Amino acid sequence: MKEFIKVLRRFIPPYKKYLILSVVFNILSAVLNIFSFATLIPILQILFKTENGQKVTRLMEWDWSHLEKVLSNNANYYVQKLTDTMGATTTLLAIGLFLALMTFLKTTAYFLSSATIIPIRTGVVRDIRNQLYNKITSLPLGFFSEERKGDIIARMSGDVQEVENSIMSSLDMLFKNPILIVAYFSTLLFISWQLTLFTIVFVPIMGWFMGKVGRKLKAKSIKAQGLWSDTMSQVEETLGGLRIIKAFCAEKKMNVRFDSINTMYRNDIMKVNIRQQMAHPMSEFLGTVMIVIVLWFGGTLVLRETPVITGPSFIYYLVMLYSIIQPLKDFSKAGYNIPKGLASMERVDKILLAENNIKEPEKPVHISSFEHQIEFRHVSFKYDQQWVLKDINIVIPKGKTIALVGQSGSGKSTLVDLIPRYYDVQEGDVLIDGINVKDLGIHDLRQLIGNVNQEAILFNDSFFNNISFGVENATQQQVEEAARIANAHDFIMQTEEGYNTNIGDRGGRLSGGQRQRVSIARAILKNPPILILDEATSALDTESERLVQDALERLMKTRTTVAIAHRLSTIKNADEIYVLHEGHIVEQGSHDKLMSANGYYRKLHDMQQ
Repeated sequence: MKEFIKVLRRFIPPYKKYLILSVVFNILSAVLNIFSFATLIPILQILFKTENGQKVTRLMEWDWSHLEKVLSNNANYYVQKLTDTMGATTTLLAIGLFLALMTFLKTTAYFLSSATIIPIRTGVVRDIRNQLYNKITSLPLGFFSEERKGDIIARMSGDVQEVENSIMSSLDMLFKNPILIVAYFSTLLFISWQLTLFTIVFVPIMGWFMGKVGRKLKAKSIKAQGLWSDTMSQVEETLGGLRIIKAFCAEKKMNVRFDSINTMYRNDIMKVNIRQQMAHPMSEFLGTVMIVIVLWFGGTLVLRETPVITGPSFIYYLVMLYSIIQPLKDFSKAGYNIPKGLASMERVDKILLAENNIKEPEKPVHISSFEHQIEFRHVSFKYDQQWVLKDINIVIPKGKTIALVGQSGSGKSTLVDLIPRYYDVQEGDVLIDGINVKDLGIHDLRQLIGNVNQEAILFNDSFFNNISFGVENATQQQVEEAARIANAHDFIMQTEEGYNTNIGDRGGRLSGGQRQRVSIARAILKNPPILILDEATSALDTESERLVQDALERLMKTRTTVAIAHRLSTIKNADEIYVLHEGHIVEQGSHDKLMSANGYYRKLHDMQQ
């Protein structure tokens, strides 16, 4: 219950007004319910003539110490007066109409109490999804290298849905059932405290049975949701690798693999649901047993020579007792539902409460332009235990182009990722114009930098929106000008709707060269003073490479460029080339200087030739 309350305290405060309204309507519903059922007493008295010839001849004055006696006497007085005046059948009709009116008011209040909970349920789920999405966009790239996309998707979809179905649907338990239980229990005490004390003995026994079965549910739910994540991860992998699956005729293998994980999920969720379905039958049975025992004990009180309680009052007592059983059942049902939701909330919190180690400085230095140089000063970096970069010292003056070359895994991409603070160094400093990047505002820093990567990352949107991505209020003319510089305008205009044409998921309707030129146009429109090129032409054919290289040269003019290249032919004109090997800079200089040095660079060059 503590975990449940903690979740509500995190997400409920913005919806306090709905909560207050729900509580008010629940109180009203409980009071009206008590009074509507109270009409059973005069109805039974009239039908079965249980007054025993004792007529009430006068009203009693209000006395809190004898409240039950006063209410019973005065109610009987008015019923007898009505019966004497209008007859028994007309009185029955009048009481029946009163019962109908009270029931209408009660059900209206009940509806309003439920209706005011719905904005809380839907709002909290929306807030959780928004917080998840905002957290995903703010977390560093390192977090996602350790997480599977399918698992994150499963948490945003299945787990959040389970929170709604389990925790949010149990809000009635917290804001409705306690009110009903207190109101009905007070009424039971008022009617007969002896019967109520006898009844109380069985309620803890009922609760113990429910709790015993429900305790194992949370652990099983966590396991089932974990398997659901595995299922989603496999679907995501399959969609991404469909071409390879078909090329290697591995459809059957993937189907068997998916069926295995899907069956495991089915078996676990089946056990969870079967256990959950025990709630209603068990509470129904225990409730009936309690009613039977109370019926027997109450009968002994009614059938005495001097009855402790009258027959009609006992029937009213049984009705109220049966009414209190339903909220108790809802408690037991929530006892099954909530652990499932808490298990899902635990998985959601692994993202929501994940630590973001790329933090905005408390007093960030704000810069709007790049004036002098980028400097790596004694930089060392590791992802886990093994050092990827070791004592790197590089100075990149404004307007110069430097290139990073070396074998795969030598640390080139990691090095450029340190400039926009996708990762933070463990040792040394990365400086821009003499200011440590850790002291700069993250937004200001990244505004200075444009990226063109080996894999052009595009969105399922139009050419216009992909090119203008990240640039507010870009005009059609500006977008077209950027596309012309990137050699993209001509092929864009050949599509059916020009710049409004949707390019498909990740630009799937375009060739590799076209995707790359669109991403270059995006960088051109952003117009950053610092440009990072991460093997931007390595995956292209010769013709596409020429068009993309031409676009890149136009983009690089007047900009400070850091280029990573496997094809050494593309960086011959760089002002300075740094050769990395196993995290160290082993050589540096111009192309001609490095060739004449006859070292590691020359070896790489000759291998490519």
